Amino acid sequence: MRSQWECLLQNLGCWQGSFTRISPSGEILEDIPSETSLELQADHQTMRQVVRRFYGGQPQDLVLEYRTLNRSTSFFENGAFSQGSLQFAPYSEFGSELGLIYGDRRLRLVALYDKASRLNYFTLIREHLPQSGSPERPPLTVKDLIGKWEGSAMVISADWFEPESISTTTEWQYDGDRAIMSLQMQTNRGLQTITSTGRQDAHYPHILNFERDMPDSTSTDQMTDQMTSQTLFLPDGASITCPIAIVNRQPFQISLSWLVEPDLHQRMIRAYDRKGEWTSLTLVTERKVG
Repeated sequence: MRSQWECLLQNLGCWQGSFTRISPSGEILEDIPSETSLELQADHQTMRQVVRRFYGGQPQDLVLEYRTLNRSTSFFENGAFSQGSLQFAPYSEFGSELGLIYGDRRLRLVALYDKASRLNYFTLIREHLPQSGSPERPPLTVKDLIGKWEGSAMVISADWFEPESISTTTEWQYDGDRAIMSLQMQTNRGLQTITSTGRQDAHYPHILNFERDMPDSTSTDQMTDQMTSQTLFLPDGASITCPIAIVNRQPFQISLSWLVEPDLHQRMIRAYDRKGEWTSLTLVTERKVG
């Protein structure tokens, strides 16, 4: 297994793209051209990261240098990563970044919540290396996901134990204005099935509002604890699923999905428990089989 630092090195290069600020309803508020470079210094122990954004054509730089990674950031072997708050607390701002990587392209998204624990806005970051020949994907739709997908998931626990690999099967169905997603995971605790039903928003067809998100074994009492979440479909084959508002003392997840090819899908899930503590990070990679 690669170390966390070696996983970070999969992101070396100058990534060109833009920072797109998006409202919870999917409205594009601003789009700022950008370059993000990650360069290993001569000592091979220091990373220099420069985030350059062009406001009105004028560059503004944020320069970071670091030799270690803190607990708030976790990487997978292919360079995919997430960083963010380790603890959710009411009356405080809260946020997380999730980043996926595929060949010479990256997709990152930052979700931010205000002090009232309501979703404030997203920043979608679409990037590619300078010589990239890979085109940007069209905006994602529910119909792109319909069918059966099989693959695997890598799970990093908050206790930093070695990642666990599990097999997955995801099936999407579409019925009228409803999308039904069933996820099966074969873990060392046995087979777990999670079923989610989303209904297309009457005013925003690019949004699914989820009625429930529960394992088969979930009791009626546990079901009442589930908070309302939504999936927002985005440019470049992406989508974000997260609570509209975080409810104190209830578990929640923030999930970024990316359809990198018509039959290849990635999904990253950052999970928090009832205490508001970050518990795990999961990277799912699946291919369409039917």
